[in-house]
Amino acid sequence: MAGVVRERRSSTASGALRGLFSYRVFVSALFTLVFLATLSALLSSEQHQHNHLHHYALPSSPAFIHRTFLALKSVDPLKTRLELLSKHTTDHLSLLNAYASYARKLKLDYSKQLLLFDHLSRNFSDLAARAAASSEDDAAAAAAAAAEDSIKHLEKEFKERVKTARLLISETKESFDNQIKIQKLRDTIFAVNEQLLKAKKQVVFSSSISAKSIPKSLHCLGMRLVGERVARPERYVEVKKVEFEDPSLYHYAIFSDSVIAVSVVVNSAAKNAEEPRKHVFHVVTDRMNLGAMQVWFTMRPPHGGAHVEIRALDAFNFLNPLSNHKNRNSKYLSMLNHLRFYLPEMYPKLHKMVLLDDDVVVQKDLTGLWRIELDGKVNGAVEICFGSFHRLGHYFNFSHPLIKERFNPKSCAWAYGVNVFDLDAWRRDKCTDQYHYWHNMNENENQTLWKLGTLPPGLITFYSTTKPLDKSWHVLGLGYNPSISMDEINSAAVIHYNGNMKPWLDIALNQFRPFWTKYVDYEMEFVQMCNFGL
Repeated sequence: MAGVVRERRSSTASGALRGLFSYRVFVSALFTLVFLATLSALLSSEQHQHNHLHHYALPSSPAFIHRTFLALKSVDPLKTRLELLSKHTTDHLSLLNAYASYARKLKLDYSKQLLLFDHLSRNFSDLAARAAASSEDDAAAAAAAAAEDSIKHLEKEFKERVKTARLLISETKESFDNQIKIQKLRDTIFAVNEQLLKAKKQVVFSSSISAKSIPKSLHCLGMRLVGERVARPERYVEVKKVEFEDPSLYHYAIFSDSVIAVSVVVNSAAKNAEEPRKHVFHVVTDRMNLGAMQVWFTMRPPHGGAHVEIRALDAFNFLNPLSNHKNRNSKYLSMLNHLRFYLPEMYPKLHKMVLLDDDVVVQKDLTGLWRIELDGKVNGAVEICFGSFHRLGHYFNFSHPLIKERFNPKSCAWAYGVNVFDLDAWRRDKCTDQYHYWHNMNENENQTLWKLGTLPPGLITFYSTTKPLDKSWHVLGLGYNPSISMDEINSAAVIHYNGNMKPWLDIALNQFRPFWTKYVDYEMEFVQMCNFGL
């Protein structure tokens, strides 16, 4: 039994020795193969160089092979340190230049810091150049012990300058960041303002289109009235009344092509008059709307016996030669806008007259306007200037000598809509001739003297001949200004929906619309048939 055990132990030891020997042989063979492969590569490389450079000899010393083999295993540490130093120097140089450019761009009062930034930038530029030069001369650095001292000196100098740069940057970073945020905020505000301005222009454009459009209900109303006029012409023959030329009565002029608008003006003035039968309304319209106007006021006569005269524009023959004036713009093609300058010629037997626009509502008795003494002036009107706004300088080109020599740019402008005209003084001062002189002037063919519209010619025609009225007679802005106070509206004799947001349009200001709809005759059968106001 003991012999068997000894035999097994001897067998196990023998197997172990054989295994160890086999492992050592494997390792030795592996290292031999690696060495031979490396040597083969070196020899082939040297042979390649020998083919191109015949004066080089193939080194075969063991020392050369040892150094070459080590060079393949690791990179030169001096070169690595130099490259790292150069990279860090370049990074800090870029950062310093960025902060220096911020300081110049934002015009900060950090002149000392700006000088430090520039000084550090120059130092880092010099340091980067020196590091790059040392990196290129890595062979000499490897051969000489002085290269190590030079690199250590560069590293020490770099660390000191980086410490200074980081300290300066940390002190000023908050200020620069705040300035950058402010600049970004300003850029954002500018962009938003640009968008707001664009939106406002679009709103104005859309509003102007809406103001020129005719609602379906108003179109229906006009068609119904004209249809009635064609179907029964005998009912709507115009009768001339003596009251139309009686100078002792209160006469109003209204020039319009809107039936519903004129009906509100007449209805509101008549209902608020103490003696309606003494009030005469002279309505002038174009030929297209003449029949509609006649049918309306025949079917719905004014309150209290007030009188309404309706005439067509072409009934005034003296206006025909003026209707194709070359200075007229498409926006003002309708001669209705210019009739206000011909009142004495249109009504030669009258002495005083009140001009009402068709977008006003009368809230009080207006007979007090005839009792106002104009002191020899031609026009009585409410002034609209406040501060530097709505003065003559806003409407006219005072760089032109014709304007500069005759008018004062600080003179206050006044409004159309409610105007009291002394027709006798008008004839005396020949105001219509003044209007023709300025309106027909060739110099204004391209609007070089004043802006388009009838107000600038009126401001010139009645310059120095206008007497200011109390502002309570005429409150303006209900067609564009939502901030007008209700107290001001309620105390006004006349409120004016001047602007694009007319009360009969869908774009009207809702808070002001009831003052106008209060005087719409909703009981009129054609108004009901056309669903006006619904």
